[in-house]
Amino acid sequence: MSLEFIGLGIQNLLFFVLHLTSPGSFPQPLSSKDERKYLVEMKNGNTFARNKLIEHNLRLVAHIIKKYYSSTNDQDDLVSIGTIGLIKAIDTFDISKGIRLSSYAARCIENEVLMFFRNSKKTAQDVSMNDPIDTDKNGNALVLMDVMSVEDSIVDDLDIKIKSEKLYNYITETLPAREQTIIKLRYGLNGRSPLTQREVAAQLGISRSYVSRIEKKALSTLKRRFEKK
Repeated sequence: MSLEFIGLGIQNLLFFVLHLTSPGSFPQPLSSKDERKYLVEMKNGNTFARNKLIEHNLRLVAHIIKKYYSSTNDQDDLVSIGTIGLIKAIDTFDISKGIRLSSYAARCIENEVLMFFRNSKKTAQDVSMNDPIDTDKNGNALVLMDVMSVEDSIVDDLDIKIKSEKLYNYITETLPAREQTIIKLRYGLNGRSPLTQREVAAQLGISRSYVSRIEKKALSTLKRRFEKK
């Protein structure tokens, strides 16, 4: 079952609303034992396990952005973009290949950021799906394509579809007009391409920091609406 009809923008927004609006630092990385446990549970359709894997690898996103892109002004945008790469990594990771999740996720995060720069016509080169990223337990070279899982997940897809439809309604019901506009522009809803905070600011004639404050407020409002009984 494909999620293409839902749209990547609403899927990314859904995750940010449900999991990335809590204050405080990122959770500590999982132990090898817990990571494997959650990977197995996720493979069996456990959405909670998937979310735990994403949340506890957010430090990796922050580390990569800080290490390689510290001179870039759009740090908030890059963390958001890197998190999308992390989500893709978790969703496509194949535990049977014997590679470390962190190695695979790091390349997916970097790839997502590089694609952002490429699409922004900045200097960067895409990472090939055939580039080596690690070795398996037998010492054989593994590439991105080797560790991608192609298993279907109908139950998870249906859950995302239902929550995405609710999110569309909540955006209209709970957010003022300006917050709606910024969320739709930032996450590329209604068939649009997602914009950076700087691009949204330029389009609306306001500061980037103001866009950031409005976005965070809107995400918190949407999260509270999801948590409402």
